[in-house]
Amino acid sequence: MDVILKGKYIIKCKIKAVTGLHIGEGNNSIEIGGIDNAVVKDAEGKPYIPGSSLKGKMRSLMEFAEGKVKDDLMVVAVKKGDKPEICIHMCDDKECPVCGLFGRNHGKHVTKKEFLKDPKAEGRDFSDAVIPTRLIVRDAKLIESSITDEMKENLDLEWTEVKFENNIDRITSKANPRQSERVPAGAEFSAEFVVNRYEVDGSDDGEKYLSKFIKAMKLLEDDYLGGQGSRGNGKVKFVDIEIFYKDSSDYEKDSNDLKPIATAPSLDQL
Repeated sequence: MDVILKGKYIIKCKIKAVTGLHIGEGNNSIEIGGIDNAVVKDAEGKPYIPGSSLKGKMRSLMEFAEGKVKDDLMVVAVKKGDKPEICIHMCDDKECPVCGLFGRNHGKHVTKKEFLKDPKAEGRDFSDAVIPTRLIVRDAKLIESSITDEMKENLDLEWTEVKFENNIDRITSKANPRQSERVPAGAEFSAEFVVNRYEVDGSDDGEKYLSKFIKAMKLLEDDYLGGQGSRGNGKVKFVDIEIFYKDSSDYEKDSNDLKPIATAPSLDQL
């Protein structure tokens, strides 16, 4: 396979939390007096959005939107005994928009359909279709000024709020209260995405994968990011969008003075 890097689309924007945002830190330990469901924070103690969370959510939404969530199109990523525990879409179709944008893994993979028939199935090697991942997602850092002094007066912690929820037994009315930390509505994060444009065996990507990425952004706006999205959390909006294009030849020039090829205050106006 011949692969040539033609250039890079660089998408810069802000991610605005329209509702409270909870992306958990995955730490099961609880400090005395601490929050039992904290958000992920950087080394300075400020909340941020991990690139892995953004990329994973966008990939998941695109798998549904592109009709890839089928037993014979999903591979077993994690298994528990003879049962598939976590399945994602991955295939060796070189024209697949999901694998082409979000990437494939090397090695052999067993589809969910094959696994259900035979948990010891050997699977197939997708290596012939593997090329460098086109989409790169940076961690999105908090824009501190987006959390105003007025907002801070109503926050429980320096940068975040605490949301209380309760499970109530329908017969006995016994309650199971719990608390979750979340970034307040109105907070903004500085985001950057890169979509690599390749020429593969003489076929130029053009703007194909840039268009698919914008589709993924739109899908995310109408879904949710992070946890507890069906209970009010995680609505986000992309704002102040700028798209730059750097041709591979631009990297041989001294100046980095690039102008955006597209700007828009929101996705609706892009």
